[in-house]
Amino acid sequence: MNIAFFLTPKSEVAFLYDDFSIRQGLEKMLHHGYTAIPVITRDSKYIGTVSEGDFLRYILRDGGKGLSDAGMRKLENVTIAQVLLPKSTPNPAVRITQTTMELLVQAMHQNFIPVVDDYDSFIGIVTRKDIINYFYRETAAERTSF
Repeated sequence: MNIAFFLTPKSEVAFLYDDFSIRQGLEKMLHHGYTAIPVITRDSKYIGTVSEGDFLRYILRDGGKGLSDAGMRKLENVTIAQVLLPKSTPNPAVRITQTTMELLVQAMHQNFIPVVDDYDSFIGIVTRKDIINYFYRETAAERTSF
């Protein structure tokens, strides 16, 4: 089975550009109801995934001083890339050519898996839900075929 079978294309995925401000990132996540979202460059290179926790850690890093009115205005000048910078391990992307088993292993650790092409350009995501649904339907079909 090819990963493309599970792929939700970039055109249907909410993502952030690395030059968006924290405010823009939080607004987009709130609008879509996500707790994590892929981050790409303007030339479509995947650079990581940012989560609500990443934003919170960034804001609270200086002992909560960032939560004042002046601090919140300052966050409009902080980019998503600056929030991602201290992260040690971003959610790794998989190549479109990887096997379904490699995808399954990755899904054990992430709610969604970013997918890139051979040029490292972000082309979409595969959700854990889609993978589980596929394997559930497959095992259900096997049970009814006896």
